Amino acid sequence: MSGRDAEGTGGPGARGELLDIVRAARRSLIAQIGVANRGHGGSAKSAPRRSEASRPKISCRPAGSPDGLAAVREEMERCHRCPLGKGRKNLVFGEGNPHADLVFVGEAPGADEDEQGRPFVERAGQLLTKIIVAMGLKREDVYICNILKCRPPGNRNPQPDEIAACEPYLVRQLQAISPKFICALGSFAARTLLKTESPITTLRGRFHDYHGIRLMPTYHPAYLLRNPGAKKLVWQDVQIIMKELEA
Repeated sequence: MSGRDAEGTGGPGARGELLDIVRAARRSLIAQIGVANRGHGGSAKSAPRRSEASRPKISCRPAGSPDGLAAVREEMERCHRCPLGKGRKNLVFGEGNPHADLVFVGEAPGADEDEQGRPFVERAGQLLTKIIVAMGLKREDVYICNILKCRPPGNRNPQPDEIAACEPYLVRQLQAISPKFICALGSFAARTLLKTESPITTLRGRFHDYHGIRLMPTYHPAYLLRNPGAKKLVWQDVQIIMKELEA
């Protein structure tokens, strides 16, 4: 989650973080081509999956529906399927373009997100915004949300019963938006969506199928604050998405 993952992190200033991303893009151009070929060539093995019966279903990709998003949000405002609803300050539903081709999915809200009712507003979120801008987009062009819509106490990891209660809402969110691509931010989001225990190191760099939507796992922005050297890997991943968005 953006709040927990960003705790205790240091790193360069906002300008330095963006320069790191741009420099990484230049240094890794050749590597990006290799990663992109690997992502589209189909030679890499697919991530292990549980049976389809264990996964929430997205039927087919209907046309994006902002009215559908409003209906899901209204229902979630009254949701108490798990105890998190009682302790939240605000529902952190998600924000962005309701017709977005690209959706970023994180883990769960942090303290600032809970306070403001918006996803990815802490330092990790500011870095995510810079990544989106480096892709030639704005936050308003994409959609940003989390698997959980309420902050777990103490920024702990989401528990299985909380995921089971909240993930069906995410599925309906994605149905309403009908994106072409999902970027799963961090190991937790990627594993939850793909129903696999594989590490992010083996999942990233190539597309996976999520109910007919192409899903790209990559490192969480908070991880990049602690490990700036991984920015070049994230840039490789988003370059693959950019190439497909422009196709």
